[in-house]
Amino acid sequence: MKSILKSMLGILQSHTDNEPKPPLHVGEVMNCWTTFAIFKEAQVFYRMALNTTDDEQLKKKTQEIFNASVRDQNKLKHFLIKEGVPLPPTSEAKPDSSSDKIPMGVKLTDDEIANGISLKLASVNVLCATTVSQSIRTDVGLMFLEFQTHILLFAADFKTLMEKRGWLKSPPPYLPPGAPTQKP
Repeated sequence: MKSILKSMLGILQSHTDNEPKPPLHVGEVMNCWTTFAIFKEAQVFYRMALNTTDDEQLKKKTQEIFNASVRDQNKLKHFLIKEGVPLPPTSEAKPDSSSDKIPMGVKLTDDEIANGISLKLASVNVLCATTVSQSIRTDVGLMFLEFQTHILLFAADFKTLMEKRGWLKSPPPYLPPGAPTQKP
């Protein structure tokens, strides 16, 4: 699946590399600026998660998501600088630390970490989809489609881990009035 999506993106990008590029419109600038800030702030959370959890699978998935976020954020950073857009102020990166040095009451649980990561993935996914749909410049739309593809692949994989560990939060089932009730 990953190779199919990457191939499709490559084909689309090869058709747009030589197109003349008009200036970014204000919506594109705002979405790029906001996404950059979200990537940077999420990385602070991912680092805190890596410093906190002792769960090896959660740590591995978090590291993968962190690395992809850094890669996408760097691509967006170079794009913003090239386009003359100032970068937003963001929180300082957290240093590496040991989970056993974090006092209880401050230390996040694995459930809290997983759901925090899931919420960050979901929110940036929505912003990427919005940017793709609002972009006039093809290069911007494709860049955000690439980011969204990365996010969707990680989110699907991450959801499986969350289901397996019982961390996935879901609303109660909806049964319309008059519908037969289901027995658990």
